[in-house]
Amino acid sequence: MPGWKLGQIESQFADIIWDNEPIQSGDLVQLSQEKLSWKKPTTYTVLRKLCQRGLFQNQAGIVTSVISRRDFRALRGQQLLDEYFEGSLVRLIRAITHRRQLSSQEITEIKRLLDKASDNTKKR
Repeated sequence: MPGWKLGQIESQFADIIWDNEPIQSGDLVQLSQEKLSWKKPTTYTVLRKLCQRGLFQNQAGIVTSVISRRDFRALRGQQLLDEYFEGSLVRLIRAITHRRQLSSQEITEIKRLLDKASDNTKKR
């Protein structure tokens, strides 16, 4: 799944697309110039690479995502969880809480998510 990993600059470029899609490729060049100081060839080179990796498409000069930002992040999160924590959320939480204390807001949100997941499991 190497196509799902983005470097920092690729992530910034992807965010420009996700924030503005559908976007004409010429407008994407302009935004990339403004936000990343890229020239036209750089924009088209990186766009072509991300299209080849299956994240975006450029059809008739209109750039759109093949995968949403939310789905991309979910896939990357699962990939990192599998890679570093053998797919275990418990191991991830242990690792995080070993180094820092969670805020009460974070704990409340995690509990809410777990309750929602529990409800979804019961419905199945």
